[in-house]
Amino acid sequence: MYYPRSFLKFILLGFLLVSLPLVYALVELLLSLDRLATQSRTEVLHASQAARSSRLLFEQATTLERIARQEIILEDPALIEDYGRVRQEFAQTTEQLGLLPLEKASREALSHMREREAALFAVLRESPRPPALVENVAGGYSALVEEAQGMLSASTQLTQRAIERLQETASQGREKWLWLALASVAIALALALTFALLIARPIRQLDQAVRQLGTADFRHAIEVGGPQDLRYLGQRLEWLRARLHELEQQQTRFLRHVSHELKTPLTAVREGAELLRDNVGGRLGPEQQEIVRIVRENTLSLQKLIEDLLTYHQSRALETATIAPVSLPDLVRRVLREQKLATSARLIDVETTLAPVVVAGDVERIRTIVDNLLSNAIKYSPRSGVIEIALAARDGFAVLDVADHGPGIAAAERERVFDSFYSGKPPPDGKVKGSGLGLAIAREYALAQSGRLEVLDRADGGRGVRFRLWLPLSLGAARADVAATPDRDAVTAGDRR
Repeated sequence: MYYPRSFLKFILLGFLLVSLPLVYALVELLLSLDRLATQSRTEVLHASQAARSSRLLFEQATTLERIARQEIILEDPALIEDYGRVRQEFAQTTEQLGLLPLEKASREALSHMREREAALFAVLRESPRPPALVENVAGGYSALVEEAQGMLSASTQLTQRAIERLQETASQGREKWLWLALASVAIALALALTFALLIARPIRQLDQAVRQLGTADFRHAIEVGGPQDLRYLGQRLEWLRARLHELEQQQTRFLRHVSHELKTPLTAVREGAELLRDNVGGRLGPEQQEIVRIVRENTLSLQKLIEDLLTYHQSRALETATIAPVSLPDLVRRVLREQKLATSARLIDVETTLAPVVVAGDVERIRTIVDNLLSNAIKYSPRSGVIEIALAARDGFAVLDVADHGPGIAAAERERVFDSFYSGKPPPDGKVKGSGLGLAIAREYALAQSGRLEVLDRADGGRGVRFRLWLPLSLGAARADVAATPDRDAVTAGDRR
């Protein structure tokens, strides 16, 4: 497809081509109106000339009859001269009528009138005239007058035919204009649609390119067609994509190196704190044990922050996930076992109601989502509190609810808690504030697997908050229904799996 160098020129070209059929239709309409007006003037002129000439012809025929009768009676040569003058006018009138578009019968009648008048004039000039010829001359002029009177009706017929021709021309013109208008509009619409698609195509490619960059998808090259200026813009976006991809790789390498460099001394500090807590270097006093506890807790928080940062970066990269059937109840129990120490330290009871559902997704990402939700609930639950976990199937999705009895989340902050590095109010008990990445990672992973994560009030309306996770059920897997019996467990501080 040929594109002009400039997008503006391409739009102007499209406008010009779309306008051409309409302009042609307008020009054809004006020409048709001009032809109709010319034909109308010609027809009116012919009709008026026919009416005037036929009326004049009748008057002249009547005058010739009167002069002829007088000359027959008086035999005055002066009357012959008058007759000759009127006869000349009569000849001119018949000649004018002969130039008009008369019917064949009217033309023959007109020719017959000229011949009759010439024959009568020849008889009229004879001298002496026999009586029989005189009677024939008088009868011949009476017939001439009657024929002249018949030409009046011929002129009327000429006018009527002119009106009919004008009506027929106007009707044909209306039909032609109608088809021409329909064809012009159809062609204009087709051209407009074609150019709209051609214009929308590079715009859509630009939009997709911007969306691709906005979702941090730097793996696919950006190609934009169309006019040269839009192709140049696409090339600049491709350059930007390549540059961002390079920076993304540099960031990944940087985070890997930094995390490795941080974990090595951090592990040594943590192990040293553990040895001191276990009195390996000698029994510590209460104040020393408190210092060791603070060092150990902050070491664990720093390690968790590094892990969250790496996990968040991986979630933003949206690497290809391995989709497979995942038994969500088993995965929840696995996460509960991993969080056993955290729940035991705070004497938290975990009540579960798990229906046997299987979802389609990446097992490690789903485990990360559940782990982050449970960690958040543990962090904000009061000491000796209760966390409820409910799993059910609904409308082709697995619905996992994680509810706690903590301070809750204000309505104005419920969407902000999923923003990266956003931390709400600090947790109770003066614990260290989180990194603000756990819920952001959980939502990124949920959206990447065609699911969603939302914040709701507790079902009983009590104090606390409830996070609800939606994940699509696995096709062909057994889904929970009304008759299914959920697996109900209670994990307490004294009896944990």
